[in-house]
Amino acid sequence: MSEPPSAREPAAGADSQSSDPSHLPALGPHGEGWFVLQIAFMAAIVVAGIFVGAHWTGAPRFAASVAGGALILAGVALAYFGIRDLDRSLSPLPRPLETAVLIQNGVYRRLRHPIYAALILLALGWGLLTASWLALGLAIAFALLLDLKARREEVWLRERYPGYADYAAHTQRFVPGIY
Repeated sequence: MSEPPSAREPAAGADSQSSDPSHLPALGPHGEGWFVLQIAFMAAIVVAGIFVGAHWTGAPRFAASVAGGALILAGVALAYFGIRDLDRSLSPLPRPLETAVLIQNGVYRRLRHPIYAALILLALGWGLLTASWLALGLAIAFALLLDLKARREEVWLRERYPGYADYAAHTQRFVPGIY
């Protein structure tokens, strides 16, 4: 009979690669490349919504607009709380600032990356609001990019803060109780 894994060991396949610093590229000493990719995706999503939108009409368009508006409002609120709670530790780059402290209160009690989650909500909401299949597709790709950026950031956070692994073990990355 095998022993159950300890509380400190990750489950098989659970974020096991994210702790390997060589798994994802740094893209600069502070992760500048990750931020450049993020800005490029955000710009592409906005442009797609403006110039390649309005694919639906009637009731589906109305429903998509309402859902999109709700996601945008939720994203703005989540971004506000994430920025407020991060305070002086805020940086657009994934490597933590030298003066940063590990924040585990406020919205960070439930999510490790509420600002990234907010950006995903905003991008999906924009795609729905503009009824743009292209913007929605780019928003999904953007969510994958932010997941990779978060994984790279977590490598640096684990190196910097001894308590980060315990925090990550009980706090979801983007969606409380799910992921």
